[in-house]
Amino acid sequence: MTAGENSVQSKKSIPDLAPLEAVLFDVDGTLCDSDPLHHYAFREMLQEIGFNNGVPIDEEFFVKNIAGKHDHDIAVLLFPDDIPRGLKFMEDKEAMFRRLASENLPPIKGLYKLTKWIEDRGLKRAAVTNAPKPNAELMISKLGLKDFFDAVILGCDCERAKPYPDPYLKALEVLKVSKDHTFVCEDSVSGIRAGVAAGMPVVGLTTRNPENLLMEADPTILIKDYEDPMLWAALEEVDKKGGSFKDSSLNSTAV
Repeated sequence: MTAGENSVQSKKSIPDLAPLEAVLFDVDGTLCDSDPLHHYAFREMLQEIGFNNGVPIDEEFFVKNIAGKHDHDIAVLLFPDDIPRGLKFMEDKEAMFRRLASENLPPIKGLYKLTKWIEDRGLKRAAVTNAPKPNAELMISKLGLKDFFDAVILGCDCERAKPYPDPYLKALEVLKVSKDHTFVCEDSVSGIRAGVAAGMPVVGLTTRNPENLLMEADPTILIKDYEDPMLWAALEEVDKKGGSFKDSSLNSTAV
């Protein structure tokens, strides 16, 4: 598939997907507001080892260089001259994050309203994340969504992690659904790019990342959270145009 075809696909609106088959979710910043915990862990641990001459990293540095990226890529960026040290640093940082997340992990506003909408329509769903497996499992469990997801796709289990499309393409394959009837929810530039490159419309969330940066990645719509009227207007249109495959099959049986 060419990049041109991908960009045409990414311009599909959410209602154009009807009947809907599946919804794919990123985890960090998309299911829960976890970025402040990541930023805190990075800031404390980098300052401790004298990174940036001991000046704490600010939110701008975190958003530009770290948010949404895979741990290996972050290790290379922070420790270009000593990758093994970078990878060990990332392991320790993730352990600190898990300690913080086990105490406080707020869901994105309106998350359970959307998960109920998805369940009521019998749609398939997967979590697609660059997070390490222990992080993903902890967050999904803490949010009470262990039984909600049909699959959890990890960037490290794919040939390439986000911003490449591989994790989202794998999710489509595992769920046995079409990109023409599936949309993605994402909160980072890296994640939005991955969803768009996989040929799907992406609902971008402005959880922590600046709107202008997210728009450069070409989301179909940008919303503040899952209570945003723009999202629900689109989902109402989906219902009007044919809802889900489950609804369609019920209708055809009734006829």
